[in-house]
Amino acid sequence: MVCLLLISTPARPVERAAVLPILEIVKAVTKKVIKAIDLRIQKLQNKTIWLQNAQKQVENVLSKLKLNEISDWTKKQKDLYKDYYEELTKVKSIITYYQRIKEITKKQTRLVQEYEKAWNLFKKDTRFKDSEIQYMERVYSGILEESLKNIDQIFLILDSFSTQMSDLKRLEIINKAADQIDANYDDLKMFNQQNVMLSLQRAKTEAEVNQVKQFYGIP
Repeated sequence: MVCLLLISTPARPVERAAVLPILEIVKAVTKKVIKAIDLRIQKLQNKTIWLQNAQKQVENVLSKLKLNEISDWTKKQKDLYKDYYEELTKVKSIITYYQRIKEITKKQTRLVQEYEKAWNLFKKDTRFKDSEIQYMERVYSGILEESLKNIDQIFLILDSFSTQMSDLKRLEIINKAADQIDANYDDLKMFNQQNVMLSLQRAKTEAEVNQVKQFYGIP
């Protein structure tokens, strides 16, 4: 959680065209996570199709056997069917996890998009002092740094599928990452809204108010 109150503090003039260095890191890492998840989901979906076809073949064999033949069915075949079923259930469960992780990562992408849209507008708004723009930069950097930590949690989850981590522990990490990214996103939206309202308050005439609303896309 970062401080969201915009306070004018003395500071040296800042370059309003500046881009936060951490932004490109967040964007690159987020893109890498989404790509990794998509690749893993595709592989698991292909495995699901193979398992479903293999299971169906065993079921077809079973359906053609007579009642007395079923009892004579070899243990190997029974175990094979059981293994297919259990593996299929496990794969579907992992896909569900990946879909949830992908949704969390998409929220991270929206956070970056919201930041870029607002930051580009605030830098052009002459109603803000350079010291205030610099303060915004510090707040945004803090939010982006926090969101990057959440992406680290997502990488931990992805790595957990090759370890002995329990489903309960994995779900706990997923929920924690989701809650934290939601909090970061809400912080960002609130800070953006506060800054827009401040710009509106500084508009001296109705014409200026309408100008600010049009600038920020406010109905």
